[in-house]
Amino acid sequence: MKILVTGGAGYIGSHVVLALCEDGYNVVVLDDLSSGNRDAVDDRAVFIQGSTLNNDDVVTALNGVDAVIHLAAFKAAGESMIDPGKYSHNNITGTISLLNAMITNGVNQFIFSSTAAVYGYPKYLPIDENHPVEPINYYGFTKLEIERILKWYGDLKGLKYAALRYFNAAGYDPQGRIQFLENNPANLIPIVMEVASGRRENMNVFGNDYDTTDGTGVRDYIHVTDLASAHVKAIEYLKANDSITVNLATGESHSVLDVINKTKEISGKEIPYNIVERRPGDPAELYAGTTLAFDQLNWRVKHSDLNALIKTTWQVYK
Repeated sequence: MKILVTGGAGYIGSHVVLALCEDGYNVVVLDDLSSGNRDAVDDRAVFIQGSTLNNDDVVTALNGVDAVIHLAAFKAAGESMIDPGKYSHNNITGTISLLNAMITNGVNQFIFSSTAAVYGYPKYLPIDENHPVEPINYYGFTKLEIERILKWYGDLKGLKYAALRYFNAAGYDPQGRIQFLENNPANLIPIVMEVASGRRENMNVFGNDYDTTDGTGVRDYIHVTDLASAHVKAIEYLKANDSITVNLATGESHSVLDVINKTKEISGKEIPYNIVERRPGDPAELYAGTTLAFDQLNWRVKHSDLNALIKTTWQVYK
């Protein structure tokens, strides 16, 4: 079976490509390298430098393909609030162009990289797939809009899709086969690692007066290797089942200080930080219900305990 992975040179994409290659799939990667790294792509995959916004690139990449895993997107929530046009064009228009090319070329299985940002503020915990979807940033809106488009394409064009709502991806391949560091990371664990490895002098902790065990925000972290395995499971699922939308998470949670203290323990480095005011829009806790993914995809997490998350990341950053 031949799989196209858009955005396959990125942090998550490169781990998805690795998982597919390990499982014996033929893999094609389409990536414009605006944020990805060519060296992160497994040598067993065919690499095409190109964009989902260029129809010729997409048609070339789709040749002989049975299913598409779509990860190519801009994802900085803060930037999306400043430049919504950029996010509309790349995320929404790029996806529509890809879907139209798929239909024209007879490809009807689609795995979509969605996000927990579609939910917005949690109205209850854990967040399950029935939780209201009310994104509070434009990035989350683009992903939700694509989910809605997928349903229409399913009804009108027979597209079968799995919309995978990621929570907080972290960690690296436990065997150290991927060493690609993201530029200007916005997520907690890479920022902590930059401090531990001397790339930053210190970091900010946004609020220590939340109603949590230590006053800092609590999140659900999923190891990127577990995340990647869910994409393989989703391909298998769509072979015999209808479309599905699921959370990819652990159902467990860790605070900002949990992450900092575990990094100090594993790295042996100090992590200087400053307590600053809360950021607007940051809830105290955010974690998921995972029953649907576990039951329907027959998926389990194997690497997502905090020790493995920090250890595999430190092996790269150190």
